[in-house]
Amino acid sequence: MAERSILAYFNTPDEAQKALEQLKKLKLADSSIDRFDGMPGDGLDVVTNPLTGEFRRLGNLTMHGDFKDQDVGILVAANVSASGMSSNGPENVVTGRDILLTAVVDEADYEKALDIVKKAGAL
Repeated sequence: MAERSILAYFNTPDEAQKALEQLKKLKLADSSIDRFDGMPGDGLDVVTNPLTGEFRRLGNLTMHGDFKDQDVGILVAANVSASGMSSNGPENVVTGRDILLTAVVDEADYEKALDIVKKAGAL
């Protein structure tokens, strides 16, 4: 059985989940839904109190990154999104398609699968 892969980018996890439910009606070999962004790591595991000083860097607290290197943390903290002094310009607003639906389907179902994800709003 030959297989084809689909990488579909969505705005929300719900959009991706709805598309995946439709894809499950086809011959689906494997699938996953993941969120990605420009910052490394999974962010803070627990909510910290910034008043107690129990956070490593501003970038860790506001950008939800996991920065091992002090220099990287300083650069991230310089981002207007980290400081809260944002002008809300187009380069600073998180509006992109940061949800990735990865699906491996039977080659015979590939075109149907593409139609499903496109109708669900994928890029």
